[in-house]
Amino acid sequence: MYNSKEVTESIFKKHGKSEKDTGSPEGQIALFTHRIQHLSDHLKSNRKDFNTERSLVRLVGKRRSLLDYLKSKDIERYRSIVKELGLRK
Repeated sequence: MYNSKEVTESIFKKHGKSEKDTGSPEGQIALFTHRIQHLSDHLKSNRKDFNTERSLVRLVGKRRSLLDYLKSKDIERYRSIVKELGLRK
């Protein structure tokens, strides 16, 4: 499994307040970004996997919603997470 417990905890430890802080927008955005990168790599070699493509589109939408929420609440946190993860916007 690409998303083991250790990987998830390290993502939340790096981008959240602690490894148990799974509710922070920054941690969730970082986790979605990790999953999006994995699915994108999968789709490069399996271009006809339409279920994965649908999942990828849904994850991108969820990440976009969280980014919009964070932007409306605290612009500095938004800018820092976008810079850390290397997102375009």
